[in-house]
Amino acid sequence: MVLRARILRYTAVCAAALLPCAGLAANASADSAPAGPNPVAGRLDAYWTPGRMAAALPTDALKGSEAGTTAATGSPTVDGPRPGEYIPPSRSFDGIPQAGTFFWTDATGTGRTCSGSVVRSPGHDLVLSAGHCLKGYAGTSPRRHLGFVPQYHDALKPFGIFPVRTDGVYVSQQYYDLGEHAGAAYDFAFAVTEPNQDGTRLQDAVGGVRLLTGTGYYHAPVRMIGYPAGAEKPLECWSWTTEWVSDDPADPGTFPRIACDAFVGGTSGGPMLVPWPGGWAVIGVIGGYHTGGNTPQISYSAYFGTATQALYQAAITGEPPAEPTAATGP
Repeated sequence: MVLRARILRYTAVCAAALLPCAGLAANASADSAPAGPNPVAGRLDAYWTPGRMAAALPTDALKGSEAGTTAATGSPTVDGPRPGEYIPPSRSFDGIPQAGTFFWTDATGTGRTCSGSVVRSPGHDLVLSAGHCLKGYAGTSPRRHLGFVPQYHDALKPFGIFPVRTDGVYVSQQYYDLGEHAGAAYDFAFAVTEPNQDGTRLQDAVGGVRLLTGTGYYHAPVRMIGYPAGAEKPLECWSWTTEWVSDDPADPGTFPRIACDAFVGGTSGGPMLVPWPGGWAVIGVIGGYHTGGNTPQISYSAYFGTATQALYQAAITGEPPAEPTAATGP
């Protein structure tokens, strides 16, 4: 109880101290003046009406679908809170400019959604998410109205919508080859965007968070943000990450684990943020083990290491993205 009280006090103090930074956006660079209206973004903005955005379904329907631990203690495939574990609460809020949600239509025309965050990049155009969110859109797959809305809330698009470029989705080849379970350790993705309706680049409009790799599994405090499908506002939760060694042979690997209540379908791809000079850095996204966790109380991330850094480099240098195999295509 003493340790729990100390952690709660520490998290509360950090949250209070850092909230003024929540909406921090990097100053636009001298060459960030809009290049002119982007008709592609204009058409996308017209398509994604408030009604269509509100009706979009989660691509991660299993996230948070179970009420508790999926197997008895000591058995394989345990996923969920441990007996007596404290679960920090989440709250709805208006979001931050650097986090948002993807919208697209699937092969049946049904609206879908997943979360993401803007990471700093030379092109000022990069969004980080989960591999299982975007795996059907790499290579030459159709985009199907695929765009990113930063700080989406209350059916608003405060910074507009940013189309994802043709061949602009980067998912690791290992993830395609192994699949979302055997390849859970590679469950991350990047999307390269086009400017919004006004011709403004994404990072110039909202700023960005720094991508951190190779930093280990233990972080505190961690601010996790995600967009539950159909909700008017995103969720945030302050917690800490620990190391989780998979006991499920179907989802092998070692993953960051975080306890936060109410993270359900649609929150996959949402960032796990840590304080960083001038704003935030991202150390994980909801995904990985059991594609982010089967319960709403516990979430996971693929570990951000050399594979994540390599995928980031491929995205910022414009290398041809990996393509899904016939078995993993959309």
